[in-house]
Amino acid sequence: MEIRSTTDEDFDVFVDTLYAAFGSFPETPVEGGGLWWSALETDRCLLARTADGRPVGTAATHSFELTLPGETLVPAPGVTAVGVLPSHRRQGVLNAMMRHHLAELRDGAEFLSVLLCSEATIYGRFGYGPATYTGQLTVERHRAALALPRARGAAEARTVGSVEVLRRAECGEILEEVYDRYRRAQPGALSRPHRWWALRAGQPPISPAPRYVAVHRDADGVPDGYASYLIDSGTLTVDETITTDDAVFTALARFVLEHDLVSRVVFKHVPPEHPLRWQLADFRAGQVSGQMDWLWVRILDVPAALTARGWFTDGELVLDVADPFLGEHGRYLLTVRDGKADCVPTDRKADLSLDIRDLGSIYLGGTAPSTLVRAGHIQAHHPGAATLADTLFRTERSPHCLHWF
Repeated sequence: MEIRSTTDEDFDVFVDTLYAAFGSFPETPVEGGGLWWSALETDRCLLARTADGRPVGTAATHSFELTLPGETLVPAPGVTAVGVLPSHRRQGVLNAMMRHHLAELRDGAEFLSVLLCSEATIYGRFGYGPATYTGQLTVERHRAALALPRARGAAEARTVGSVEVLRRAECGEILEEVYDRYRRAQPGALSRPHRWWALRAGQPPISPAPRYVAVHRDADGVPDGYASYLIDSGTLTVDETITTDDAVFTALARFVLEHDLVSRVVFKHVPPEHPLRWQLADFRAGQVSGQMDWLWVRILDVPAALTARGWFTDGELVLDVADPFLGEHGRYLLTVRDGKADCVPTDRKADLSLDIRDLGSIYLGGTAPSTLVRAGHIQAHHPGAATLADTLFRTERSPHCLHWF
């Protein structure tokens, strides 16, 4: 089997093979762009061919940045477009492509990889673990009143600004700028390269699908948040609400919840533990559903990954990490002081033993190590180890990713 990067000449073969793997057909190009695969980078697409030259598998990588705890930005290759023809599954094609992909990343000195998982049983064996989570909140319009804040001074702290309704086609630059400010401050968020916006390659509000956008502006008229939405059969669905300011989020939520001629409002991509449900006068008016994993993380260099992110509690922890897919094993002393970490190989007795996929899950702070200890995946070697790990890996802000790729 041959695995190599595509060229402009065989990119059509890549797309056709990918669609054949899923039993579907490529979309017909339309005016204004919008083909999700148009944002793929040709030189980062892999095509697997049999010895006689037949294409049987595909995989691709997007060049993203990931925001780590502490607002550190790092390269984050995003794996996508993975498919194997039904006639060649369970013959080692996917394994070969993933080994090729991970080897290329290491050759480029990249220390992690991310993906969105179509099937949760596939990518754990390659070392990926779920690291961020998202959900949906549905509010019936007649129960949508927001409660007055009870904390002293909270009512006076409400944002001063305005909301303007624009069509998606009228505010592309605003969306791109506001999203970029948001993702730089939100742990777990991925960049949206300019080519995505220019090609309109992705899901709303990137795509050409018709949407209204509620744009929030601060007291000086500067856009500082937006909510992309569509009304269909009395249901207002919010694709995403983007802002780093809780008061701006509340203002945008109030706007859609008070929209006339709407029977219910559905907020997609609500982060776990988001305060919006608590802001409803009727707590039960907010129905949580569709809770799921979103961004999966694969660590390729343990010391580089652990020293890249920010930390919020001092301490020491010895991690014994196994990487079955790459046949590697290492024990590391993690030392955190004043928000920075040092991570070096050690012979000291381990506090925790874990698989590389579990390290990916706890890396951004979205999964508590003690949860995986209780699940039987991480082994704690003394009674205080899980609590110590929880304290160290805890972040000031929960990670969240809503970018689709």
